[in-house]
Amino acid sequence: MDVMAFAGGGLERAAHLRAGDGWHDGVRLLPVWRGKMLVGADNALHFLDPSHAALTGAEPPVFLGLDASRAVAAVDMSAWTPTSMPETGLFFDPTEQVHPLIADARFVELRGVMQTLPPVQGEIAATARALTEWHRTHRFCAACGKPSQPAQSGWQRHCPACNASHFPRTDPVAIMLIRRGDRVLVGRSPGWPERMYSCLAGFVEPGETLTAAVRREVAEETGIAVGEVRFVADQPWPYPSQLMLGCVGEALSEEIKLDPAELQDARWLDGDELAAVLAGTHPEVLAPRHGSIAGWMLSRFAAGDLVPRD
Repeated sequence: MDVMAFAGGGLERAAHLRAGDGWHDGVRLLPVWRGKMLVGADNALHFLDPSHAALTGAEPPVFLGLDASRAVAAVDMSAWTPTSMPETGLFFDPTEQVHPLIADARFVELRGVMQTLPPVQGEIAATARALTEWHRTHRFCAACGKPSQPAQSGWQRHCPACNASHFPRTDPVAIMLIRRGDRVLVGRSPGWPERMYSCLAGFVEPGETLTAAVRREVAEETGIAVGEVRFVADQPWPYPSQLMLGCVGEALSEEIKLDPAELQDARWLDGDELAAVLAGTHPEVLAPRHGSIAGWMLSRFAAGDLVPRD
C-alpha cells in the first residue's frame, strides 16, 4: 500500500530557539539547490558541517528544528552554477547536479526520493524546500516594496524601512477522492506526464469552508454534484508551500462535463480498473506519484479501508 510522504516524522520545531543563535552549535546543514535536495548514495538526505568549503557564498541558514536533540538547518546554495544546467519547464526534472566540492552526494528532485526518505527526513526536506522557496520569492516587503531581511532564524522576514514583519505562508488545497459506489473519479491536468491521472484538487478560496471548496472544485472541473464530504487526512506539499487536505466526497451525479481550461481529461474508474492502475498495468492511466496523498487515498480506497463498501 502506498505510504504518504512528509506526513510527520517527529521533528521538534523548537520555536523557542528561533530568536537567538544558540542552535548554531553542532548544527547539521541540509543544502538546497533551486528546490532540489542534497542526497547521498543511499538516497538519504546528506548534511554538511557549517565550515564546509562548498557553503561559501550560500544564503544564511534557516533553522528547521531539532532531530534527536541536534539542530538541523537548511542552506540555500542556488547561487552556485553547475557546468551543465537542467532543462526548465519540466513537470519532473530527472537531472542531477554534483557539486565539485561535495563528495558522494548530488542534488535531486525531491519528488523522486520523497517516498523512500525516513519520516523525519521527509519532514525536514519538506520544511527546507518550503522555507527556502519562500525566502527566494519574498525578498521585498509587501507593505512598502523595500528589500526585507531574514529574521527569527529564517521564520520571518523583517522590513527595516517600514518595520513590517512577514511570515511564511501555507496555502490550503482541497484534494478529493470522489466516489460513486465502487467507482472513483480521476482527472489529468494539461502539462502532466503522459497518462498520469490523480484525484481532483484545488485551492480553498478566502471565506470558503473545506467542504464548500470540494463541492465547488468538482462542479467547476467536471460538472459533477457532490453531497456528503468527509475529511480523511492531510499532507504538507512543498511545491511550493501547500497543505493538502484530503477528503472523500459522495457523487450525486455521474455525467462528466469537462472544463478544458482546468482538466485535459476526467474519467470514472471501477474497482478492477483502479486495481490495474495501482498495479501499473492499466493501458491508459498511470497512478499518481508514490508518496502523494492522492496515491495514498486511492490505494486505501482499493483496499476497502478508506470508506465503507456499499
